[in-house]
Amino acid sequence: MYHVRIFPKGTNTITKVPYQIIVLLVACIALLVPAVTANAQSGGAVKVVTMNDAMQFVPARLTVHSGDQVEWRNGSVLIHTVTADPALASEASSVNLPAGASPFNSGNIKAQGTFQHTFTTPGTYKYFCIPHEGVGMVGEIVVQP
Repeated sequence: MYHVRIFPKGTNTITKVPYQIIVLLVACIALLVPAVTANAQSGGAVKVVTMNDAMQFVPARLTVHSGDQVEWRNGSVLIHTVTADPALASEASSVNLPAGASPFNSGNIKAQGTFQHTFTTPGTYKYFCIPHEGVGMVGEIVVQP
């Protein structure tokens, strides 16, 4: 078995580490660098909202900054949507868009699926799940400048 010889900090002792561990560490770092770089280049943070079997968005209210991306993750066995479109709402109170913001709709998100939206217009967005609007599956995103 091949080993890589390293000197632990503050010692003169050589420690043998199997090369497979070094390869694994390098591979992990290589996988992380693109994600960190992409987030840094996009200029905004990614926030996560989970949809569950209790027909809830968690958290129900989230505050972000203009330019941030929100990712909704369907952790449920049910199909959900993320909908901020007054034309698709059964009840007007289920949706609200700030002046100048465009409506959005994820379409059906299957179990373990995701949907992302980048918020650029400050204000309060109220959104809902089309199949579960009647049982109160609504959420709110507050976008600060």
